[in-house]
Formats: sequence, C-alpha cells, structure tokens
Amino acid sequence: MSSAVLTTPSVSPAPLARQRRRIDWGTPLIYVVALAIVGITVVPVAYIWVSGFRTTAQLNDNPSAWPSPWILTNYASVLSSPTFWTEVANSTITAIGTTVGVVFLGVLAAFVIARYEFRGRDALYSLFTAGLLFPLTVAVLPLYLMLRDLNLLGTLAGVIIPQIAFALPVTIIILVPFLRAIPGELEDAASIDGTSRFGFFWRIVLPLSGPGLVTVGVLAFVGSWNAFLLPLLTLGDPNNYTLPLGVQFFSTQYSQDTAMVLAFTSLAMLPAIIFFTIAQRQIVGGLTGAVKG
Repeated sequence: MSSAVLTTPSVSPAPLARQRRRIDWGTPLIYVVALAIVGITVVPVAYIWVSGFRTTAQLNDNPSAWPSPWILTNYASVLSSPTFWTEVANSTITAIGTTVGVVFLGVLAAFVIARYEFRGRDALYSLFTAGLLFPLTVAVLPLYLMLRDLNLLGTLAGVIIPQIAFALPVTIIILVPFLRAIPGELEDAASIDGTSRFGFFWRIVLPLSGPGLVTVGVLAFVGSWNAFLLPLLTLGDPNNYTLPLGVQFFSTQYSQDTAMVLAFTSLAMLPAIIFFTIAQRQIVGGLTGAVKG
C-alpha cells in the first residue's frame, strides 16, 4: 500500500518582507491635503479671534505677533454695545424663522413627493432640483420688486420668506431619500392599527427622519445667520440690521480701529460656528443617509 504525502509549497520569506516594507503613499498624502485644507480654513479665523485681543497700534507694528499683553477692552466694548445685541436679536429671529419654515415646509413637501403616487410627481421633484441652478443673485431685481409690492421691504419677514424659498430645493433633495427609505410595511402596519396618514407622518416618519431634519435645519440656520446679500437688499433701517450687515456698518464706522473691527467680527461669527460644531455629526449622518436612500 502506497501512502500519499501532502506537501505545501514553500514561500520565500523575501517577498513577504518586501510586502511588509511596502509603504502606502496614498494615506500620508491624504493627511497632508487634509491638514492643508484645515490650515487654510482655521488659521484665518483663529487670526481674527486672537487679533481682537490686541490694540490697533500693535497690529500696525507687527500684524503677525502674539498678543502681549492680552487686551480685553475690544471685546468688552462690543459686548457692552446695545447696537450689537440688537443685531444679534435680529439675526436670531431671522435664523430661527428661516429654520422653522424650511424644516416645516420641506418635510411636508418631501413627504408628499416620497410617499404618494400622483401624476407629475417626478416633474415636481425635478422642478425643485432645478431650483439649485438659480442663485439669489439671479433673482435680485424681480425679488426686490415683489417685496416692494408686498410692503415687505425693511422688515425681517422680507428676509425670512425669500430665504425659506431659496433653501427649500436642497432641503427637499436631502429629505426625499430619507422618507423613501422608510419601509412600506410600517405604513401598512400603522394603517391596520387605525393610524391615519397624518398619524403615520407624525408618529413614525418624523422620528425616523431625525438626522435629515437636523441636517437641513442646521444648514438653514447657518445659511441665514451668514446671509448678507438679501438683508442688504431688503433692510434699510439700521435698527433692523442683522450681524453681517452690522459687521459692514461697524467696519465703516470704525475703519481706523482695526482691532475693534476684528473683535466685532469674531463675536458675529461665533454663534454660527458653535452651532455648526455641535451638530456636525448629525449633519454627516444626515447627508450619508440621504446618499444611501
């Protein structure tokens, strides 16, 4: 009787060693590019914040130096100004009103497009998609005439309503995939239990669409807080100025005091940055869910 001997091919250790020594140059390059982008984005903002703790004379003497000593007068003067807090209130009202309108109208429209079958549904969705191709600058003149005829010039409502309209396309594009991804079996089960269409929307759709709603809400809030062209077009009374307009007015009024202008600019951008930083994980999750849907 003959016995068979199983042999395994021998592997030379040299190729394995060469494989271990192989360097993936793609990963370091990605980190370098990411650090460069972070530096381009963060360094100017950090420079504005830090320069607010210096005097204008120090900035003129050495613009890139570190504060020595640290001056709190600039920030204290801005925070003690009633004009600054009036502009903060106007920006807050405008941003909250825009966010509420965008989320409310956007989720209702997205729910109809995503969950209902009707003639022209695809055309309606394409119409909202085409809205991304028309920025505010294209509609400045007709929008101004429309707001004038509606007596909305010089009011915060004249800023909030157009901002809601221009934010709806991207809102619907983000929310429709979320609502389509909700299984139809949930709606059938809710219908069997006696839940109405509105009950299904309120009790099931809205909780499951939380990441998407947070995403569009944050985008609407930050976009409204940083808006400049529409408030400039609409608001003529300084008492109704939002913070971006306030920064321009303040920089013109205190053009010789550069450090004070930088302190005002730092405080004006701070709420939007904090709000965006807190909700950034929800934004990433919302956009990821929209892509998967």
